[in-house]
Amino acid sequence: MAKMGRELAAKGVDVISLSFGEPDFHTPEHIKEAAKTAMDKNFTYYTPVAGYPDLRAAVVGKLKNENNLDYTATQIVVSTGAKQALANAVLCLVNPGEEVIIPTPYWVSYSEIVKLAEGVSVFIDTTVEQNFKITPEQLEAAITPKTKLFMFSSPCNPTGSVYSKDELEGLAKVFEKHPEIYILSDEIYEHINFIGGHESIAQFDYVKDRVIIVNGWSKAFAMTGWRIGYTASNSEIAAACDKLQGQITSGTCSITQKAGVAAYTGGLESVHQMREQFQKRRDIVYDLLKEIPGITVNLPEGAFYFFPNVTSFFGKSFNGKVINDSDELSIFLLEEAHVATVGGDSFGDKKSIRISYAAAEDKLIEAVRRIKEALAKLV
Repeated sequence: MAKMGRELAAKGVDVISLSFGEPDFHTPEHIKEAAKTAMDKNFTYYTPVAGYPDLRAAVVGKLKNENNLDYTATQIVVSTGAKQALANAVLCLVNPGEEVIIPTPYWVSYSEIVKLAEGVSVFIDTTVEQNFKITPEQLEAAITPKTKLFMFSSPCNPTGSVYSKDELEGLAKVFEKHPEIYILSDEIYEHINFIGGHESIAQFDYVKDRVIIVNGWSKAFAMTGWRIGYTASNSEIAAACDKLQGQITSGTCSITQKAGVAAYTGGLESVHQMREQFQKRRDIVYDLLKEIPGITVNLPEGAFYFFPNVTSFFGKSFNGKVINDSDELSIFLLEEAHVATVGGDSFGDKKSIRISYAAAEDKLIEAVRRIKEALAKLV
């Protein structure tokens, strides 16, 4: 959709893109200055595969100070983005034919990474009515003798759902009965959280040794293009991820790592300011979306996405073109409203579309106005 939107824009069409999964803010100045200093000090050589010692120490400090989680530097592996961190963990853990449980909707790469490991994705469907969060009962029902890994994100892309401490504890109690199952907790949207604080499933001691936390700098510090993420796990998994990464990309960019140290040691003022802006935008878009007949939408508790149910428009048409699913609806909105969204099929949910509100307020207001006008044409 982003590509189609750019092609339309290149023809002179005023396209508003709400398809991107990245903050529209700039990387904070103190982080950029750290990168410049690193270059001036000639940090331009190969780096240790798992990351510079000072960066790994900064991650350990962050996990302790912000999450009250105890790790050592040897349990941290820095990668070229959180996506590589996810792939490292899955490829090290999952053998051919083993099952990976993934709640839907999910980030598009989860199931594809499982395919690379020759594993089998087992999906647990959720709905907007349950705020796109699974229950312990659903989790228990999905577990089989072949289950190796559970993979989820909180806050979630694409839904913005956030699991509370009580909800995570309910899931952790299920995993306590199944000590053979690992848990991959994608926490990349940790700081874009509107419910007062982030909770990690790793806080429960009886499952912590089986949890692999994936996190990074891209969302919280507006550093998507810097490509840096990490895993925090038990020492055995960390050593495996280190070994695997050493044969694929080796260490992450030296300049980026020094910028990462500055981000994790320079305070969270810029993070809080960005989160406040996202929350303001969320509230504006939520009120506008609720006014559109036929859309069912919940209030996301984190990230910067809405994932409204749009099934009421399926079977309707405009100018002879029938809308059969969410992908076709997204294409219709791009062509008719000149607003780029993303169909839900990519996220494992054909009933919904993803709308990013990582855009300026005036653009968001205009985009929703266009969406409402276009949807009213479907009969």
